[in-house]
Amino acid sequence: MKSTEKFGTAPLSKLLAEQAIPAAVGILTMSIYAIVDTIYVGHFVGPEGIGAITVVLPITFLISSIGMAIGVGGSSVLSRALGDNNTEKAFKTFGNQVMMTITLAIFFVLLGAFFTDDIIHAFGGKGDIEEPAIAYFNILLIGVPFLAWSMMSNNVIRSEGYPRVAMFAMIIPAILNIILDPIFIIALDMGIEGAAWATTISYMGSAAFTLRHFIYGKSVLKISVEYCSPSVPIIKEISALGSVTLARQGVISVLAVVLNNSLYFYGGGQGLAIYGIVNRVLMFANFPVLGITQGFVPIVGYNFGARLKDRVQKILRISIAWASGISLLLFILLMTFAADISGLFTSDQSLIKETTPVIRTVFLATPLLAVSLIISAYFQAIGRAAPALFLALTKQGIFLIPLVLILPLYFGIHGVWMAFPIADVGAALISFIYYKLSHPKYPKKAVLLKEVDQISTSEILGNE
Repeated sequence: MKSTEKFGTAPLSKLLAEQAIPAAVGILTMSIYAIVDTIYVGHFVGPEGIGAITVVLPITFLISSIGMAIGVGGSSVLSRALGDNNTEKAFKTFGNQVMMTITLAIFFVLLGAFFTDDIIHAFGGKGDIEEPAIAYFNILLIGVPFLAWSMMSNNVIRSEGYPRVAMFAMIIPAILNIILDPIFIIALDMGIEGAAWATTISYMGSAAFTLRHFIYGKSVLKISVEYCSPSVPIIKEISALGSVTLARQGVISVLAVVLNNSLYFYGGGQGLAIYGIVNRVLMFANFPVLGITQGFVPIVGYNFGARLKDRVQKILRISIAWASGISLLLFILLMTFAADISGLFTSDQSLIKETTPVIRTVFLATPLLAVSLIISAYFQAIGRAAPALFLALTKQGIFLIPLVLILPLYFGIHGVWMAFPIADVGAALISFIYYKLSHPKYPKKAVLLKEVDQISTSEILGNE
């Protein structure tokens, strides 16, 4: 457990850099491969291919987010258990994460396979986009369990104190995808199906790498049948805290249904292609905030479990300052080079012309993203599921979905793009106000960690 002890003693700025930089690099690499994937599809398949990817990815990420939810929820439990030197609970938590991820991922993949056509139609796969979307989805379903495993494992590896291993788990599939895209799409002339196979194989590569870490690597959380036996209290706690991530992704998927159908109604296939490009840029622009958030969570969880209040508050302030500063720099770059960015994805001049002002509109409030994401992650890290869930759903659930439905009635497709910065501002304000009004109670030295878990459970039931 020595790898985690530094969370409670090392200088916080140095510690955050050690945790956040590998996470950010991993996310950046994944963003780059998603961008490269879209560039190949845009140039060698066409706008319909970009539209198909735009329709399918929210579906596959919804299914695979089960692994992410189990990883994030379980890692919060793990970090606090490690901070309290409760190794037995840490082992049992990991075992239950393994069991839950494999079981649920396979179940939902089978569900997706049986209702493919209905799901694709619901997410906006219509007209010329329908056929390539179905072809892309059918192949990606094969890789979804591997992606779910990788998402779960990545969070566990980071909570153990191995951020570089977690980074490589994200870089490996990116490199594989970048290598395989030109082979399958161009050399083998497989079109959209080639892009799907390149992505699926990359998911398998990531899963194999993380599995090796637990079997042959430095991890103390070895996979054991003994610890995989279901523990109802642990499953409840993982589910409660993981529900924040799952609900966020669920709302994002609902947003995708609303957004894709609105875009198709007001802008046709071109509207979906524009958002396909914008969504890839969103992934890139958000990487510093997401990286800092991922690096920040195990530090907060450990120090909260160790009852080090001052370190928890200080790391929160440092994280928001760093993420906001980097996001401001990216905001300036996006506003300045919007046209050049659009041209990376397609040679279709009309698509470039329409996408450029959309990028400038969607990213107007980018620097504020840090406030809402990090404050939500803060409550999740300390085991307060109810406020974490509320804040996680604020942007998409309270603001974005209603705005996407209402604004286009008055402003057409431009109303869809206006909804994004308004939602960012609203989510940041609510998160900041909630944090200022909330005063988390730290467990006293004599209180066992399981009592902290009981506090979390009572909050989930509404008794905060």
